[in-house]
Amino acid sequence: MVEMVIHIERASYCKSDKTLLKDIHWEVKKGEHWAILGLNGSGKTTLLNVINGYIWPNEGKVSVLGNDFGTIDLRELRKEIGWVSSSLQEKLYMNDKAEHIVVSGKFATIGLYDNPSEAQWVQAELFMQQLGCGHLKGRTFQSCSQGEKQKLLIARALMASPKLLILDEPCNGLDLFSREQLLEAIERLAQDEQAPTLLYVTHHTEEILPIFQHALLLRRGEVFRQGQLRDVLTSEQLSLFFETIVEVIVRDERHWVLPAKCEII
Repeated sequence: MVEMVIHIERASYCKSDKTLLKDIHWEVKKGEHWAILGLNGSGKTTLLNVINGYIWPNEGKVSVLGNDFGTIDLRELRKEIGWVSSSLQEKLYMNDKAEHIVVSGKFATIGLYDNPSEAQWVQAELFMQQLGCGHLKGRTFQSCSQGEKQKLLIARALMASPKLLILDEPCNGLDLFSREQLLEAIERLAQDEQAPTLLYVTHHTEEILPIFQHALLLRRGEVFRQGQLRDVLTSEQLSLFFETIVEVIVRDERHWVLPAKCEII
C-alpha cells in the first residue's frame, strides 16, 4: 500500500468573510516531490499553514504523514515537518555561528541553549557539506550571503530528520548565480535516498527542477490544475492559468515562461 504524505479532501478556509482556500483536494504520496505554483495572493501560504496545522479548514478533511487532523497532537506532528522560509531568517540571531544555526534545528530553538553531542555536531557539518556550505563553519550568520543563509536554513531543518520538507520560495531575493547554486544544492538533497518528501513553493516556473515531477497550480485559493509536470506546465495550461498568453520553453527539463503578447484571454 502506498504511504500517503498529504491527503486533503474538499478543504475550504474562510477568514473575515473572505474565502482563502476553496474546495482543495490534493494527495502527495511518499517518494513524490511536488512544486506548488501560484502568484502572490493565490493561497500558497494559507495552504502551508493548513498542512502544518496552524490554521484549521472550515470544511473538509486533512491528513498529514498518516495523521488525521482532530485525532493527534499537532505540536508533535510539526516535529516531523521542516518548513524553510525567508521569514525564519529574521528570527535568528545574526551573531550566531553558522554551525550553531544548523545544530539548533535539532532542538527547534532560536539560539543554541542545549549542549549538542559530538554526533550532532558531526551531523550538522555533514548536512552543511551536502548542501555546499561546509566552508561557512566559524562564520557568523550575518556575514553570509542570502543564498548561503538559505542553505544553512535547509541544513537546520534536516537536523530534525523531517519526513516532509517544505521549501517556501527559497530563491526569493537571490541573484541569478546564487539561485542556481541553491537549486543545485536542493537537487543533490533530493537525490539522496534518505531525503524527505519535498514541497517546493514558488511563482517562478524556471526554478522547478526535474526532480519535482508533480505540480499543483493554485489560483485565487482554488486548485487550477495538478498532476505530472509535463502535463501541467504547458503553454496552453499556463496561458489559461495566468489569464495571459504565454509561451513555455523547455530547456534542460526546466520550464521557462515568456509572455507572448499582453492580451488578456
